[in-house]
Amino acid sequence: MKDLQGSRELVLNLTRREIKGKYKRTALGQLWSLANPLAAMAIYTVVFAFIIRVQPKPGDPSGLDIFALWLLCALLPWSFFTNVVNGGMGSLVGNENLIKKVHFPRISLLVANSLSWLFSWSIEMVVLLIALLAVGANVLPWVPVVVVFMALMALFATGVSLMLAVANVYFRDTQHFVGIIFQVWFYLTPILYPVSLVADQSARVGPLVGDVTLLDLYLLNPVGEFATAFRNLLYDNRWPDLSTMAICAAWALGTFWVGYLIFKRHEKGLAEAL
Repeated sequence: MKDLQGSRELVLNLTRREIKGKYKRTALGQLWSLANPLAAMAIYTVVFAFIIRVQPKPGDPSGLDIFALWLLCALLPWSFFTNVVNGGMGSLVGNENLIKKVHFPRISLLVANSLSWLFSWSIEMVVLLIALLAVGANVLPWVPVVVVFMALMALFATGVSLMLAVANVYFRDTQHFVGIIFQVWFYLTPILYPVSLVADQSARVGPLVGDVTLLDLYLLNPVGEFATAFRNLLYDNRWPDLSTMAICAAWALGTFWVGYLIFKRHEKGLAEAL
């Protein structure tokens, strides 16, 4: 961490490079960061709200009952998570020549990747806040707490990207496996449907092993806890459960710490492995 603190200027320059490079020479520039989540929101809203007719409960106590906004409150954090991890896995391989020729803290590349996506996510969240205010949600008092959870989500995503970036250097198949895992993980996270649907199915199936139910296993998903927290704050306008806040903090700090230790252990051999 001392290396990273001494390379703040390098991290800032790399972050600027990442932000400018994403939409270089495009007419809409940073506005393209809104295109994917808005397109996904439109598609999922048509399929799940109008065709399959998934009907989450109105926000409690906000009273909001707009599927598209309910969806975006969880979809934007998920998009940020996958962007950080996918971008992080390519950071080391994509900067192979730089790593081989110049000595600098390699973790700077991963941190810069996370900060650049955090910048894009912040813009998306501002747009979401404006939309929520426009429909009457009392979301402004919850903004400071949302920022805290965004920081925790960034730590969690960076921790995962640190681990998988190292794995991708030694096993280039990693990025392809992760792509498949993300497809499964997306549908195992309460983004398109409420947790109550899983609870109903779990009650119908009964205990799987001993007292362990399907719902118990489902709630082990850390991104699901983050999705629930963001939805409570933005859509319901209330505090998440204490257990949800504790689980999010534990996953964020624990994952980042483990990812950092794994990265530092393999950092010296990255140039040779590349």
